[in-house]
Amino acid sequence: MKRIAVISDVHANLPALEAVLEDIHRHSIDTILNLGDFVGYGPFPNEVVKRLAKPEIRNILGNYDHKVLTWNEKKEKWKQTKSPQKWLAFDWAFAHLSNESREFLEGLPQKRRILESNQRILMVHGSPASPNEHLGPDTPDDRLQILGSNTKADIVLCGHSHIPFERRIASTWFVNPGSVGRPDDGDPRASYAILTLDVDHILIQHFRIDYDIDRVVAAIRQAGLPDDFARMVILGKSLNDITEGNGSVDE
Repeated sequence: MKRIAVISDVHANLPALEAVLEDIHRHSIDTILNLGDFVGYGPFPNEVVKRLAKPEIRNILGNYDHKVLTWNEKKEKWKQTKSPQKWLAFDWAFAHLSNESREFLEGLPQKRRILESNQRILMVHGSPASPNEHLGPDTPDDRLQILGSNTKADIVLCGHSHIPFERRIASTWFVNPGSVGRPDDGDPRASYAILTLDVDHILIQHFRIDYDIDRVVAAIRQAGLPDDFARMVILGKSLNDITEGNGSVDE
């Protein structure tokens, strides 16, 4: 039997990550899987990368991480296509990553396959088809069935939508642990999941963890980042949800 903690979408929120890792260590965990988006909007990008760059944590790259790594090539173009706040979030994250942290992120794959307790696990950020695809509780069954049939996996672990869920379609489980550092479901607590695996059994548990929100809000304001970034953390909502009211996931 194996117990696996699954985290995703820390988004440079070190206090949330520290609280989640502390809670994980209260359980008998064999390994930690991180589905990406280390950085973005939060005030601790470099600290989060360094905290997760550990041999006992298996990481993949998120779509936001990839965009930050390509910032120098894209920033002039994106100045014309992205809102000023989103542009600033990319710029600030890139500027506050060390060369070592950038090199670590550049070396990460966008997908990983692992085998635990005879269960074939696929780690992706968005979906098996694209790191930018949002999978959530409302994703149609037929879409998940198409994705599952092409993966040759018993479990697909996905992040990106910032909303925790678990669904079984045909023989494939889809599990999203939610977001550690930037939940978008209106619950500001940090989110993660634990999988307990046996050769013929899968138990999925979701956890919500209180953390020091005041600390990260103070750091956002001290860094001179927009106050809307603090409101995202306080309210557990996306930037679009706060500023435009359309509820779509940011980047």
